[in-house]
Amino acid sequence: MGLGSDMYRQQILDHYKNPRNYGELEDPTFTHIGENPMCGDEIRMDVKLAEDDETIERVAFSGDGCAISQASASMLSSELVGKNVDELLEMDRDDVVDMLGVDISPMRIKCAVLAEKVAQDGAEIYRGELDKEKTSTED
Repeated sequence: MGLGSDMYRQQILDHYKNPRNYGELEDPTFTHIGENPMCGDEIRMDVKLAEDDETIERVAFSGDGCAISQASASMLSSELVGKNVDELLEMDRDDVVDMLGVDISPMRIKCAVLAEKVAQDGAEIYRGELDKEKTSTED
């Protein structure tokens, strides 16, 4: 645990206390909700696509949960802007862990990837590739 991880811990706390893009979009292209029952995290992701129906223009999130799930949603909401839906769908847990910048214990990995899973499922539902009411990390 060097200085680096302290800096990242500060970053996670900062995103938790001052989340970016927290709230709901007025006219999202798609919205999806997911939960991590083990930890009690629940996150709603609102995504607005540009006119090309591919480029992510705005992302907002709302919900409640532990610092890791909230910080991850906050960081992801900024990270996704300008990417396209395919890039979102190609992301995996390593991308999230890299984004957070700290080693996540196996117990907390579900907290970390919740927002990503919710955004991905929302995109697949929007494209008609998935039919799901709510995402759960226990599935």
